[in-house]
Order: sequence, then C-alpha cells, then structure tokens
Amino acid sequence: MLVSSIDWLIPLLGLLVAGLAAGFAGGVFGIGGGFVVVPALLLMLPLLGGEQNQYAHVAIGTSAATIIITSIRSVLSHHKRGSVDFEILKTWAPWVVLGDGIGVLLASHVDGRVLTLVFASGVLLMSINFLVPRLGNRVISDQMPMGVARVAIAGGLGTFSSLLGIGGGTIAIMVMTLCGRSIHRAVGTASGIGTLIAIPSAIGFALIGLHEPGLPWGSLGFVNLPATLAIASMSMLTAPLGVAAAHALQPAMLKRVFGIYLIVIALVMFHNALEF
Repeated sequence: MLVSSIDWLIPLLGLLVAGLAAGFAGGVFGIGGGFVVVPALLLMLPLLGGEQNQYAHVAIGTSAATIIITSIRSVLSHHKRGSVDFEILKTWAPWVVLGDGIGVLLASHVDGRVLTLVFASGVLLMSINFLVPRLGNRVISDQMPMGVARVAIAGGLGTFSSLLGIGGGTIAIMVMTLCGRSIHRAVGTASGIGTLIAIPSAIGFALIGLHEPGLPWGSLGFVNLPATLAIASMSMLTAPLGVAAAHALQPAMLKRVFGIYLIVIALVMFHNALEF
C-alpha cells in the first residue's frame, strides 16, 4: 500500500519527536530507546497502512534497527567520560548474541498482543528495583556473574530484549548494580549491550518478516525503513545530551527517575495491549 506525502506528515512528525526522546532516554538510562520507540511506533504504524496483527512485530523489529544507532552514539559518549566496562561487553557478547537469535525465532511464533503484555509486565516489575531504596541500593556480590550464571543471564537478556525490541539496558543495569557497579558505570556499559542485541535482532526481524503480507508501507520484513531513518536521525542528536544529563544527576535520583519512567511506559503498553 502506497502512502502519499500528506499521509506521511503526521507519522513523520511523531517519529521525529520519538527519535529525539529515544536518543535522550538512551543516553540517560543506557537502554537504547526501545521503551520510547515501541509505544510510538504502535501509535504511528496504523497511519502507514498494513494489518493490525503485524504492528507489534514491525514495531519491535524497527525499534531494534533504531537502537543500533542510538546505542552506538550513547556508548561513545559514555566512553569519553570513562563509564564503559569493555571487559563485561567482551565476556557477555557471545551469550547475548546467542540469546538474541533464540528470541527472534520465538518472536515469529508469538502473537503481537502477547508480546505487548509481556513487555508491559516486565517493565512494571523492573521499576520496583529502582523505586524501592532497599532494593536499589542492595549489593549481593562484588564480582560479575561467571560460568553458567553468566551464560544464563546474558543469554536470557538477549532473548528477552530481542522479543521486546529493546536494548536490554534495564536488566543489565540491575545485574551490574547488584554486583557493586555504580549506576553511572552500569548505564554506560548497558549502552554497549544495546548494540550487541540490536544488530542481530534487526537483521533477524527483517529476514523472518520478508514474505509476510499486510506490512506497513516501506517495510523490509518486520523493519520499517522510513521510520528507522526518521527515529535514528533524531536520536543521534540527543543521545549525547542524555549522557550529559545522566552524569549530572546524583545516583539515587537517577535510579528514582528511571523507576518512574518505567512505570509510565508500562501503563502505556498495557493500554496498547487492550486495544489490539
């Protein structure tokens, strides 16, 4: 279905704004921006045609594609401030990518409404860790997980994140802060994990959706290219601003802001799920 330039105007403006917000949020929280991009796409994609039952998969695949740009921009900015642990990225990478592939395969067999409900439920549970001081300040080890524990956490992170079209920063930040890393270092390192997840996820969603009917205009499989370009072009501008804001906030305040942000996103996603 072709979409005229006038029909594109409203979704284009919406996606540009989403890109600005995603870049800033990605810089502040090391999350890749998927928590902003997926809800925005679910609102905008119906304006581009296609069938309703495809929107969740296209939103998640497109989100993954935008995270590639947002997370790379964020991790470079955090690295300049010395807040990226590349040893964690190196040791987690193989298992994150493996889990990523599993998540993409599962996504092709999961209903869009179920994906949205899983997304919202997971985000709501994660918010508790950052809003309850007793949990947010808890340290259970001064060492990052090793062996089987690392494989399970990194692999599960990749699977969960690729299913939801997010950069995985939230889970990674929780693990790193529980293991004694500062919130700022955890956020910076999580930005890099977003890159590890986003590249194979975007490729996978494009491939599994290639022959799907009823996709919105401009889609390559489950990745909508015009939306990707609009969001990514804006996120590049605001990601460094988000990084600067993150380093200006005190650790306790950064955790609290992140927790409130997650609750808002969860409520938006529950609302979207009810409309499927």
